[in-house]
Amino acid sequence: MATDRYDSPLASRYASKAMQLLFSDDVKFSTWRKLWLELARAERSLGLSISEAQLEEMAAHLQAIDYQLAAAEERKRRHDVMAHVHTFGIACPLSAPIIHLGATSCYVTDNTDLIIMRDGLDLLLVKLARVIDRLAAFAKRHARLPTLGFTHFQAAQLTTVGKRSCLWLQDLLMDLRSLERVRGDLRFRGVKGTTGTQASFLTLFHGDHAKVEELDRLVTRAFGFSSAFLVTGQTYTRKVDAEVVMALAGLGASAHKAATDLRLLAHLKEIEEPIEAEQIGSSAMAYKRNPMRSERVCSLARHLLALGQEALSTHSVQWMERTLDDSAGRRIYIPEAFLAADAVLGILQNVAEGLDVHEPVIARHVRDELPFMATENLIMAMVESGGDRQLAHERIRVLSRAAAAQVKEHGRDNDLIERVRTDAFFAPIHARLDALLEPSSFIGRAPEQVERFLSEEVQPALARYAGRLEGTSQLAV
Repeated sequence: MATDRYDSPLASRYASKAMQLLFSDDVKFSTWRKLWLELARAERSLGLSISEAQLEEMAAHLQAIDYQLAAAEERKRRHDVMAHVHTFGIACPLSAPIIHLGATSCYVTDNTDLIIMRDGLDLLLVKLARVIDRLAAFAKRHARLPTLGFTHFQAAQLTTVGKRSCLWLQDLLMDLRSLERVRGDLRFRGVKGTTGTQASFLTLFHGDHAKVEELDRLVTRAFGFSSAFLVTGQTYTRKVDAEVVMALAGLGASAHKAATDLRLLAHLKEIEEPIEAEQIGSSAMAYKRNPMRSERVCSLARHLLALGQEALSTHSVQWMERTLDDSAGRRIYIPEAFLAADAVLGILQNVAEGLDVHEPVIARHVRDELPFMATENLIMAMVESGGDRQLAHERIRVLSRAAAAQVKEHGRDNDLIERVRTDAFFAPIHARLDALLEPSSFIGRAPEQVERFLSEEVQPALARYAGRLEGTSQLAV
């Protein structure tokens, strides 16, 4: 690792090797060369004067790129594509006259971006499916474990640990569908020429429109796309970038929400993310166990959200057939969106595979709050035993206020139930108090909802990724 210049933390600390490789210079510029090769191959098949020897020479030099020469050419020519055209031509002197024949710069730059985004989405979809798979297993294990529900981060009616994790899963399933949709909608820019009219190729084929259309189809199919845009300017519409990056930003929002919930649960000491035996939580406070992985997810996710706005802004200011003020920004926000999403998913999988559920703490919090939540049940039980609903309500109100004062003013345990046990008014239900206070009777249909959600929504979505869900996720730092 170079120590004398800036190195993006997305690469050095967070993103996977696979995603880093996909956005590397080696992949980018070798793809440019493949595009020039396939263009020449298609042009030859349609009758242009290009020899098999030229194609073989190009094919033999797809990977060995002289980056020093390319850099020197770009300093001289101030044009990255032409710098690489000349560099490729020097490596392939026989082919030099026909490299980039009829094409514009965006033939290689735009089509390469589409190829890389497609392959990047394929990587992310599998990683997202793995996160969903791990959280689904967690939800199933804890489908019946009662826990306090929260609204406004104030104690509310009970839910279950598994049901809450299904709320995270539901968001992530929406993201899975969103990424699948933008992946499926991707089309090749194809062979369109300088302003998208294909005029240069029509000239090369002496006005033969059928050959120009076939040229576009041949190159599109060569790179695994089922279709190309029928109309473009010099570039494909930058709305494509915005849709892709916004889908990744949506994933970031879901990840931020789930990680924030985990941070709050860690504060409550109910659920904690995994920790290594020698991990240090604080340089000063040795006892601390901070939710640093979930915090990292939130930090990277906020960066993703910001990148979504940048992609939208770029699309909105593209003039006519194109303007070059998209170029510098896209070099940054497209790779960073994929690298950040990759990092977020890697961390989330790591967390989901090692969550610590502290059931005694959860049970204690339930015991602390359940007496107040059970008051309506107590009133209804009194009515069933022949009591007056309004009198029972008033008596519960008085006892609840007294118990609340013990908790808030004196820091003592909630003693509402003990007050009910010793109050003669409630004698008709004293024998039923334990049953009326059983936490599992307060969770409604949460377990059944978990079971149905996992079987009807999660499992069908994961079936598309069968055989690709194995493997654990380890943090780089």
